[in-house]
This record gives sequence, structure tokens and C-alpha cells, in this order.
Amino acid sequence: MTDRDASHSRPKPPAGWRRLALRLPILLYRAGLGYLFGKRLLLLHHTGRVSDRDRMTVLEVVSCDPAGSSWTVASGFGPRADWYLNLRAQPKTLIRFGNRPHAVTARFLSPEDGAEIMADYARRRPRTARRLCAFMGLPVDGGEASFREAGRAIPFVRLQAASGYDRAARGHS
Repeated sequence: MTDRDASHSRPKPPAGWRRLALRLPILLYRAGLGYLFGKRLLLLHHTGRVSDRDRMTVLEVVSCDPAGSSWTVASGFGPRADWYLNLRAQPKTLIRFGNRPHAVTARFLSPEDGAEIMADYARRRPRTARRLCAFMGLPVDGGEASFREAGRAIPFVRLQAASGYDRAARGHS
């Protein structure tokens, strides 16, 4: 079992009104209001690996390519989160960033890539990074080394845009 598989220390997915509150952004995306989230969130479409049904989840964008050709997200609930496992089974999917759809392919990043991404995130958003790590049960002391160690334990995914997709995606939105 690797550090990334140590999901026993991960928080349990929310239930009840908390789950409902976390799903509210999906309704806003469906109403065409995705632009309200700026560059902080995206809507991920994924196919259930067991049910084969279309699923959606909203994820925080950890980093974004300025040209809009890739977005990096993290699985705060660890490697057993449904959306993460669904992408493992079917990495080609769709996202909505703002109000624009994009066809993407999920690339699962190494622990060393995760360390670099988390260190960069902590430099840009130190308070949010500390809260995120505390939520996930990952100890950090505010130093770069501790954020790097936390980043090694977080599954990061880069969603890489398929070239020439934007026109085709508009037909599927």
C-alpha cells in the first residue's frame, strides 16, 4: 500500500445537506452560469465505471495552462474517490471550464509531480493550502518541505485538452 492508498486518514465524502451544498455548483453550470466560478472550478463529466451512466462533479482547479490546454485537479478524498476511479477506467472525457466545453484526456501524475504542484499551490495560496491539507488529514507545518510531502500523498490529475475539439464540443453541450 502506497502513501496515496492510505485513504483511512482521508475524510469521508459528505452526506446529507453538506453533499447537497457541494453539488449546488453543478446546477449553476447546468444553468449556464459556470463563468461565476472564474478560473477556480471546472465541471467534470465522467462515466460510471460500474453503472456506465454519465456523472458530473465540480473540482477545484489547482493550476491551469494559460493557453487553456490543460487543467490540474486533485482528489481530496484520495485515490478511491468515484470520479478518480472513473477517470482511471475511462480517461477520455469532457469538462466545462467557465461556459466552454473541452474534450480532455486524464493523465495521472506521479508523486514527485504532486510534490511540485503542491509546493507551487502553497506559494500561491498558503492559507487555502494549509486548510486543504488539514481537511485531508495531512500534517503540514507551513514549510515547503511539508507541502511537498503532502503533495506526494495527494492524487493529482492533469486534464489535457484534445486538439481541435472546441468546435465539436459545442455540438454536444
